[in-house]
Amino acid sequence: MLIDEIKAANVAAMKARDNVIKGILSIIITKYKNLEVELKAQGKEITDKDLLAIIQKTLKELSEEKEGYVKAGNQEAVNNIARQEEILNKYLPKQLSEDEIREIILSLDDRSVPSVMKHFKMNYAGQVDMALVNTVLRSL
Repeated sequence: MLIDEIKAANVAAMKARDNVIKGILSIIITKYKNLEVELKAQGKEITDKDLLAIIQKTLKELSEEKEGYVKAGNQEAVNNIARQEEILNKYLPKQLSEDEIREIILSLDDRSVPSVMKHFKMNYAGQVDMALVNTVLRSL
């Protein structure tokens, strides 16, 4: 499973004393374990799809945090966050481009917003930024 790769990378970062990478991977592992406990209480198993959602959400949070540091002029923090984003992006599948998203939307029978969003959530989870899907859909 993907979580095993992340745990191994976390151990390697600890051995290398790389606190930036260790920090972000530890956050992902903690969020994963919290979700795992929550899902077990509901009688469900955690999957790699859940982990990909955690990584995507964390990337979005990092992006917002980086914007704040850019405005504040803290270049060192911006560089650290960029490194963290780079590390997390390695664990995500290849993201669909705008053209690929447009092509998929045009191939659908029902192009209503709820239908398209549901289609992408069900079939392309982890492979697409839903905000980008919304933007492309509205431009058609």
